[in-house]
Amino acid sequence: QVQLVESGGGLVQAGDSLTLSCAATGLTFENYAMGWFRQAPGKRREFVGAISGGGGVTEYAPSMKGRFTISRDNAKNTVYLQMNSLNAEDTAVYYCAADRNLALVRYRSTNWGQGTQVTVSS
Repeated sequence: QVQLVESGGGLVQAGDSLTLSCAATGLTFENYAMGWFRQAPGKRREFVGAISGGGGVTEYAPSMKGRFTISRDNAKNTVYLQMNSLNAEDTAVYYCAADRNLALVRYRSTNWGQGTQVTVSS
């Protein structure tokens, strides 16, 4: 019933910015923390960041802090990932995820989107 659909991925050059979106249906959106993860070829899925249900608390992996920003618009049931100063190491499939709080997003992430490919060329 819960569906998460990412969009906004594509091919960009190093140094560019890109914003990903994730639209959610089948849940009371404001009651769910939302997270972003990524998976590069040959690597395990990596936590990028997350935002609390009301949008008041955000957390980021150290390597993403300062370059990536998570926000949400609860009226639109959508969470965003703004990525700046992209480099080749950011190339990955990016997934959004949902669970009842920030800790659960990182620990289990009950619901996942299908992913969107981000490719950064040098």
